[in-house]
Amino acid sequence: MKSKVVALIVLSALCFAPAFAQEEGGGGRGGRGGGQNRGRQEAPPPTDKVTPEVKGVFKEGTKIEVVKYGLQGADGAVGMPDGSILVATNGGVAKIDPDGNLTQLVQNQQAAGLALDPKGRIIAAQYSGKVAILYPPEEAKVLTDSYDGKKYLRPNDLVIDKKGGIYFTDCYQAGAKPKPGDLPQAVYYINPEGKVMQVATDISRPNGITLSPDQKTLYVNDWNSNNLVTYEVQPDGTLKNRKNYGKFTTEQESEEPGGPKVSGADGLCIDSERHTFSTTPAGLQVFSPKGEHLADVNIPLELPSQNCGFAGPDKHYLYVVGRGVVFRIRTISTGIKDRAK
Repeated sequence: MKSKVVALIVLSALCFAPAFAQEEGGGGRGGRGGGQNRGRQEAPPPTDKVTPEVKGVFKEGTKIEVVKYGLQGADGAVGMPDGSILVATNGGVAKIDPDGNLTQLVQNQQAAGLALDPKGRIIAAQYSGKVAILYPPEEAKVLTDSYDGKKYLRPNDLVIDKKGGIYFTDCYQAGAKPKPGDLPQAVYYINPEGKVMQVATDISRPNGITLSPDQKTLYVNDWNSNNLVTYEVQPDGTLKNRKNYGKFTTEQESEEPGGPKVSGADGLCIDSERHTFSTTPAGLQVFSPKGEHLADVNIPLELPSQNCGFAGPDKHYLYVVGRGVVFRIRTISTGIKDRAK
């Protein structure tokens, strides 16, 4: 019965606060989606919540620790080897250490999903319609803001392969009305040479995205169905053999009147054993390496959490972020030790 309860990339540039960085405890302008905090939680979250047992993942009664709250949004969740985590917050990107101390690295960029490339640069999917290098500042540039002469809908999340190629999802904001001539909701790949390819258009609303430890499989959350989807990655970055890999618990109301409930699946991450974790309205949904649904872990927020990722020198902490709050949970399994997320 399913339980319902509650990089080893050393970024020397992030180990000190640059001239423009500010120490902050929260506040600021912007937030997830450019001024939209997507239901920022004002009240302090409870600190007494624990996980159920999830075999190979969580011991029963593992504390869901509160690292930081009161931020203007929280997304991204890219772990650093010093135990800190990169979070899209306060309109840009911040680094939060294990004690909850925050250093704002990038400001006013509408950052959503985050990743580190093989050179240690911060890459972001931006709600302003771009995928861009945001840090270090001297290398900041837009990598793509359109495809086939059309602007993207709203780049959401991304993952970077070992060659430096970037997969990212592009989808409508919840409640947005499609317009004639819009690009389809899709998955794109920016190859290491900078060419952009549209590699999947057969997901209703692609959102969170990650790669398997061997990078042969791409996983994508479908917000608008009950499916966690996989593809086989080809040598040129294209995708084949779409499969409905895992089935979500569905608690999100459909935007279609009278339609079936949908997953509302947002962020996605994976451990070294190929367990996958999706942030959804039903909780942090955990799947086995074979796609079997293992648990819905209740994250103590008033609204759903938004993303996740592993952090710490040993990658034994799963961070879950959203609504201006950063949580962490000690895990049995570890994150993937040769990449940031």
